[in-house]
Amino acid sequence: MLLSWAAFLSALVPCIISFIIFLVLVEQTSYLRKKGGAPGPVFVLPFIGNAISLVRDPTSFWDTQSSNSSRSGFSANYIMGRFMLYIRDTNLSHLVFSNVRPDAFLLVGHPFGKKLFGEHNLIYMSGQEHKDLRRRIAPNFTPRALSTYTSLQQIIILKHLKKWESLSSNNQNKPISLRMLVRDMNLETSQTVFVGPYLSEEARERFKLDYILFNVGLMKLPIDFPGFAFHNARLAVDRLAETLSECAIKSKTKMDNYHEPSCLIDFWMQEMLKEIYAARSAGEPVPPHTSDAEIGGHLFDFLFAAQDASTSSLLWAVALLDSHPEVLLKVREEVSSFWSPGSDTLINTEQLREMKYTQAVAREVLRYRAPATLVPHIAVKDFALTESYTIPKGTLVFPSVLDSSFQGFTDPNRFDPDRFSEGRQEDQLFKKNFLTFGAGAHQCVGQRYALNHLVLFIALFSALLDFKRLRADGCDDIVYNPTISPKDGCVVSLSRRCPRYPNLSLE
Repeated sequence: MLLSWAAFLSALVPCIISFIIFLVLVEQTSYLRKKGGAPGPVFVLPFIGNAISLVRDPTSFWDTQSSNSSRSGFSANYIMGRFMLYIRDTNLSHLVFSNVRPDAFLLVGHPFGKKLFGEHNLIYMSGQEHKDLRRRIAPNFTPRALSTYTSLQQIIILKHLKKWESLSSNNQNKPISLRMLVRDMNLETSQTVFVGPYLSEEARERFKLDYILFNVGLMKLPIDFPGFAFHNARLAVDRLAETLSECAIKSKTKMDNYHEPSCLIDFWMQEMLKEIYAARSAGEPVPPHTSDAEIGGHLFDFLFAAQDASTSSLLWAVALLDSHPEVLLKVREEVSSFWSPGSDTLINTEQLREMKYTQAVAREVLRYRAPATLVPHIAVKDFALTESYTIPKGTLVFPSVLDSSFQGFTDPNRFDPDRFSEGRQEDQLFKKNFLTFGAGAHQCVGQRYALNHLVLFIALFSALLDFKRLRADGCDDIVYNPTISPKDGCVVSLSRRCPRYPNLSLE
């Protein structure tokens, strides 16, 4: 009996090996057929492709894709059973951005985003449904709403700057890494601006832990089984969205009692209630996208869009101000002409608008180090990218925002805020190359909020603190966390440069 089993297994093994070889050949042939004349590796590992390289060293992986794209404007590769195309050329990227629709491309935000964010996420919407939801979101970013947010942003930024300076001073002015500190500051800012008083301290701590799980899962292989980081991230997203939906319920109750809005969800619920009551009066059904669960999911979209990108931009702002002291000097001179720490007042929206040079510095930070370097899409159908190459259906397409930032602009490899001055206006001359906030139907709806946050941080950080970066070889190399940041986490020593910190409040 044992001999017969041994004989059976020995006969079966060659069949299994042959079948595996057959699958590998089919997969390799399929990859080469889709690749066509596009630059890229001739051979890819079966099933996983170059996913290990992507996870192990994303910076090197994407640099290689960019290098391979230098002549044709695009290059091919293969990850986790999916054919992918990297797009370096700005004009080709715009072809993708301008054709986000059910019969061309779908924005996915992350190569395996639907598993993380769910099928009905704002990212995946298109057509009239997407337009209607963006219209409902618009009241969250009116001048009145943004003015409310800038006050909250400044108070939180000041709180954390004081904490950072204390950490450095209490450690004999030894340098400290800012990456996690900036992340925590931005998370508190997002929590406060988006859902304000509706999160308890206990909920904020749980929120923080879940967001860490989410961030870790973003950078791992999409293995959705218990014990794996991706699985933990998916569950964390569910909990975060549920917490945010509970905040929406509380806000609806408050706005239904005619209170003044104090955070983003209040502005949203105030307008939503008007729309709901108008529909009821007209005998019409409740408008779409008004359920608490949907609102919680969309709030998470805002958080994801704001949190990591902002952390990246603030870290690069500190790194670039340190390496360009002439820029830092001009920022300090401009800020002091509009605002003084001794005034104990908040920077108002008019002052913020008039800080032209600081605004230009913020825009140049976003150009020079675009935080979200890639915007993943999926080709719904075959799409003619050029006269000689058609993107196959099902392809993961990665237009590169970072590469576009170094095309067109004058001396693009130089950090030069003056390119955004009224005299040069490169933001208009090379508008198509500035893709930090995307383009087309899915252009970032909260870009003014994001820019205000960066300008306020630069203004307060420069005015209130002296800082010196601890520089080492490779400290400015790009790493993905998941947005890009300096390799060293931006290690600086800090000290107070003003006689005293301002006393800021909402009163």
